[in-house]
Amino acid sequence: MRMLLLPPLALLASACLARTAVDIVTLPVKVVSAGVDAATTSQSEADQRRGREIREAEEREGRIARRCERDPRRDECRDRRTPDAQPER
Repeated sequence: MRMLLLPPLALLASACLARTAVDIVTLPVKVVSAGVDAATTSQSEADQRRGREIREAEEREGRIARRCERDPRRDECRDRRTPDAQPER
């Protein structure tokens, strides 16, 4: 009975060892590749990030402008006033 189980187990063990060896050998390459990908930014990623920053800044300016229309005496509205404008009393 043991003789029937040994050949399949030997094949499975050798396949497992071979796969482990391949994983160990390729691990440094994968680590370096992931590090390079994390450290560098492609042009399309940079463009997307810049577009998102511009869009967020415009949204923030829009929110501040709407708040200033409702209540011009707010602190954040003081620097948005024109120099010749008189504050409301």
